[in-house]
Amino acid sequence: MDNQQQYMESREEEKRIDYQALFAALKKHKSLYKKVLPITFVLGCIIALSIPKTFTCEVLLAPELSTRRTTASISALASQMGLKMGSGTLGNTEALYPTLYPDLINSTDFKVSLFNIPVHQQDSTRIMSYYVYLRDEQKKPWWSMAIEGVSDYAQYLVSLIVETDSVDQDKIDPFQLTKLQSRIVKSLEKSIVCEVDEKTLEITITVTDQDPLICATMADSVKARLQGFITDYQTKKSRVDVDFNRKLCEEAKARYDEAREKYAAYADAHQDMMYQSDRTKLINLENDMQLKYNAYNSVAQQLIAAEAKVQEATPSFTTLQSATVPVKKSGPGRVKIVLVLMFLAFLGTSAWVLYKEDQLKPLLGLS
Repeated sequence: MDNQQQYMESREEEKRIDYQALFAALKKHKSLYKKVLPITFVLGCIIALSIPKTFTCEVLLAPELSTRRTTASISALASQMGLKMGSGTLGNTEALYPTLYPDLINSTDFKVSLFNIPVHQQDSTRIMSYYVYLRDEQKKPWWSMAIEGVSDYAQYLVSLIVETDSVDQDKIDPFQLTKLQSRIVKSLEKSIVCEVDEKTLEITITVTDQDPLICATMADSVKARLQGFITDYQTKKSRVDVDFNRKLCEEAKARYDEAREKYAAYADAHQDMMYQSDRTKLINLENDMQLKYNAYNSVAQQLIAAEAKVQEATPSFTTLQSATVPVKKSGPGRVKIVLVLMFLAFLGTSAWVLYKEDQLKPLLGLS
């Protein structure tokens, strides 16, 4: 029993960390820290200064929900709590609910639709499309440019060996994007972000860009495009009904005008009606004109009702925060980058020193 207790005590002593030995090992190589940390500081400054500045603009929207949409919201909350509401309520739910807006903005079709928006940088009056700006005017860190240069040179060598079809980089087809266009669309996933609060349904559109003016311009444009898309979607069926009723109304009016002209022409030609057949035909023409007028009047009322339905189906948004040109940059945090790199360099150097002095295993609890 005593032997076992002595063995356990000896094991505990071995597991104890000798902090004095660790500090002595680190102090022994302090000259190494004097070399590594300044070099890391200079490299960190170079890396931090190479990353372009970015600006962020936020737009806040609140959709004004109708009774039907409010019922759908209650149904969604009930489903999250494990409750089930009637199918009749769910049947009135809007097909494009606000929680789907982020997926809409993140879709390729929506992002490609932003390419033709005219923009210009804050320090320039040259107007260009957003696609041209993203393609030609984006600043990149030197290592990114080096990687892309190697990649482009490799593609050039491949093109010399393998015959490839020439692709027009200015022609944008959402169905078949080029590699450059796909890369630009992919980059927009991080620069244009839409978030929806599931409780309040508040919509936050965040745009990040290297130019503050373009940042605010695109934030406002994304808001307008989103509102326009939702409006077109919500009123699509109602607008189809309006077009159909307008066509019926025009046809009914043309038939009524034709019947009225026939009646007026016959009445003018037979002012002195001597025969009963003339009176009968005039009465028939008048009745036909009246029937076609009633039909025209009915279709006209349906057209007015359909136009009112379009107005009713049009969604309304309240802008809680409009787009403004940001004054301060949002990134990168250059001081933080330098401090993180120096901290990692200190940890790496310390690990190497402890390994060299055979103090790393006791520190990690290894025998």
